[in-house]
Amino acid sequence: MTTPEFSVIVTVGADPDAMTASATSALEQTLRSVEVVLVGDGTHEDVRRAAALLVGRHPERVRAINSAHEVRGTAALRNLGLDAAHGRYVLLLDAGERLQKHACRNLLQAARRDDADLVAGRWTRFTGAGGKQRGPDWQDALHGRGRTVQDLTGAPQLVVRDALVSGFCLRRDAMDRHALRHAEDLGRSEVLFGARAALAARRIALVPNVIVTHRAALDHGRDIGALLEANSRIGLRLVRHGMTGLRDERDRAFVTDHLLPLARSFLRLPRGERAELAAQTAARITGRIDPKRWADLPAAERMCVHLLAAGDADGVQAAAYALSRPGTVVAPLAERDGRIHWSAAGLDDPHTRAATDVTELGHQHRPFDGLRLFNRLTRCVVEAGRLDLAGRIVLPLDALPAAAAVTVELELRLRGATKTFRLPVDEATHHGDTLGWRIRVDPRRLPVRGLRERIWDSRIVLTSGGASALAEVFAERELVGKGRRFPARPRPLGRLTADTWLPYATAGHHLALELQACRRPGTALRRIAHYATHFRPTRKAKQLLKALQRKRDRLHSGPVKIRVYNRLLLKLPVRRGSAVFESHMGKVYGDSPRALHEEIRASGLKIRSTWAYAASPAGFPADAKLVRRWSWRYLWALARAEFWVDNQGFPHALGKPAHTTYLQTWHGSAYKRMGFDETRVRMQNVPQRAKLQRAVDRFDHFLVRSEHDVQTLGRAYRLPEEKLLPLGYPRNDRLVAARRDGEARGRFPRPELAARLGIPDHQQIVLYAPTFRGTPKDGRAHRLQLDVAKFTETFGDRYTLLVRAHYMERAELPVCAPGTLVDVSEHHDVSELLCLADALITDYSSIMFDYALLDRPIVLYAPDLDAYATERGSYFDLRERAPGPVVESEEELLRVFADLKPADTEHAERRREFAAEFGTHDDGGSARAVVDALFARRNRR
Repeated sequence: MTTPEFSVIVTVGADPDAMTASATSALEQTLRSVEVVLVGDGTHEDVRRAAALLVGRHPERVRAINSAHEVRGTAALRNLGLDAAHGRYVLLLDAGERLQKHACRNLLQAARRDDADLVAGRWTRFTGAGGKQRGPDWQDALHGRGRTVQDLTGAPQLVVRDALVSGFCLRRDAMDRHALRHAEDLGRSEVLFGARAALAARRIALVPNVIVTHRAALDHGRDIGALLEANSRIGLRLVRHGMTGLRDERDRAFVTDHLLPLARSFLRLPRGERAELAAQTAARITGRIDPKRWADLPAAERMCVHLLAAGDADGVQAAAYALSRPGTVVAPLAERDGRIHWSAAGLDDPHTRAATDVTELGHQHRPFDGLRLFNRLTRCVVEAGRLDLAGRIVLPLDALPAAAAVTVELELRLRGATKTFRLPVDEATHHGDTLGWRIRVDPRRLPVRGLRERIWDSRIVLTSGGASALAEVFAERELVGKGRRFPARPRPLGRLTADTWLPYATAGHHLALELQACRRPGTALRRIAHYATHFRPTRKAKQLLKALQRKRDRLHSGPVKIRVYNRLLLKLPVRRGSAVFESHMGKVYGDSPRALHEEIRASGLKIRSTWAYAASPAGFPADAKLVRRWSWRYLWALARAEFWVDNQGFPHALGKPAHTTYLQTWHGSAYKRMGFDETRVRMQNVPQRAKLQRAVDRFDHFLVRSEHDVQTLGRAYRLPEEKLLPLGYPRNDRLVAARRDGEARGRFPRPELAARLGIPDHQQIVLYAPTFRGTPKDGRAHRLQLDVAKFTETFGDRYTLLVRAHYMERAELPVCAPGTLVDVSEHHDVSELLCLADALITDYSSIMFDYALLDRPIVLYAPDLDAYATERGSYFDLRERAPGPVVESEEELLRVFADLKPADTEHAERRREFAAEFGTHDDGGSARAVVDALFARRNRR
């Protein structure tokens, strides 16, 4: 018999379908030289029959091995399969796991190419929510590209994470040479086995492909003991190999990969099970993982693990709620030496003070009406036809003084609508750092109108001194269980529509009330309504309506609009004297298009202006026609306009009318490579590059502000010299005027914008404006490179930090002391912010070229400068030509701002040279020059 390339060992369980799916995925590999070894304990008759069926169908490729009675446990079965394997490479699957169709071929190619003992790829597991699967986030760094590893420092995730629990193969002779087998006394033996294999392998090949899918979701509550033991054993082996640093990294990863998910699971566990698991986990963590390994976690996550290690089940649950509902205050908090702690317990111990420091959460800075308070439901019973509810609300840091007058109300809000009503509670008792409440809900006081208003979410509203704080009702399922229904009295038809209220805990662990029809009148009416809406004529009418809606949607779809525009609207006659303006794809009313619009208005030219907006017209000019981007009115305006003016690019798919003059003002000089100079663009296929070229070819004029722009942007976008207008950026006229005004009269009083932002006169203003980094895949807010909370905590008495996220991104800012941090990302015109700022922090953004015109301090915070310059490419060495200090760590940045004057003085001459070189044509009259060059043929009013 020919030796197969692969032995796929499947440990069978109690489910014959799962075993069959795993075996079938191996048999259907595009690499045919694969044998399947089914290993089980033979205790399940239906599994034995399914295995025998597979052997009968594929006698030369499938073997079934039933263990002896003394061989028990998954680890022992895996070892039995490893002993029986014939293939040159072995690969392990648990029942239910499936190989991707080309998995073995991809692994074998990499093994042969790199002469590797171990080849690993990606794997996915169920998330626990329905049938969704995903791989761990850290796989992106490990398997981002194919590569070979001979030293684990090149791929530390192989032992720092549980990377080799699936999705890898081992050369069988290397496995036997190192006596690699599963530890039969360990519940999660695959974790240890994978790490041992990585340590033993002479050469490891990593492939970017997904190898295994359908891996079972981890049950952290059940598996935490075995996972901790495996982690400890791996740590000992790493230390023996002289890899103490990797041991410490693994412990940190264990905290985030296993202890934090375990803490999150406390939200859904019953009280008894929660308490038992907390006690067991605390006993197992002690002595195994140094508390230093979670000391650097964000505050809420750190408290989850700290309380878990202390065995505080209710505390872990509250901290887990804070993770799921960021900004919610779940603990009473205590102040000591200017720092805020989770509670007052144990603060005499310096280690406890460090562990429980949650100052960074910023709760101490929240006003009363900005508080979201943890509100635990403690009672939910039905008595005498009424729902009796009670709860306890956390009041942090004397948020509500005992003597303060307070109104406590239960608010019910109709889900999916704005309708609400409030009921005053019957009892409210203030006990130091908590407030207890109780209410008996009479169904006659609930003004609902039947099943159209079915689900109502609840929360408690605290009102004191005209301000209100909100506290959603946290409800545990065991408290709000079955048998707590109470009668309903909906109006106006009463029990004909619904007759019962059902309290329940939502997926988000909050109390809600659902209106149901449980008795004969209501259920009969529901059946009649169901028949009326589902019998044949109604179904046909619904289908016709949906078809009409689909046709309407197609008429308003992007592809249809593009075809209509390019085939029909482009034939419309020009509307003389009309111009369409757009800035940053309609996101703002600002930049050079705004400066030109305002100059046209000031000059009295008869230009009918249309401004495009992306989402909301708020902030756009009232003296112009406003159209939503991609609307039919937008396309009509573009097709008939005599002028197009924008700074980014009108939609690439839209052709430019022959009668239109397109002025591209652009949005900044280039440090990073742009256009056809970008690696991303160079790697695109021919049609993609041709599409960009067609879009650029629409430009009739392209503004440049220096010879640098000509040599970089002009060449990067392949613009002929006659299209380049060396007139400077109109948006920068404001900056030149501000510099001249400051030199003549000083910088005070500040612009009125400072007062609108709430910045006192004694504070210096620092603007932080980083470049575009790419929106995260999950759509969440972008994480800023700069720790703004640390900056404001250090310099809050001297500086107010303005944060301007890139217009393509959004940043979620922490809560800081009033007047120290202001988010100005939504401000339309960045030039106004530049004039306001006393100093600028940026990285690789083109904003540095503009701000240099003001001759004020610029600090470039570039912690990833070398990596960024390598990946994106740059037109010059930033360290050599920067208009200010280039700092690569937060410590350096803080030192610079601790005494900004020396850095300003040291770089003043270079900054002026920088402004002169890159802003040659920014002379303060760019807007007038552009208007005179392109629009002046229009008659003045």
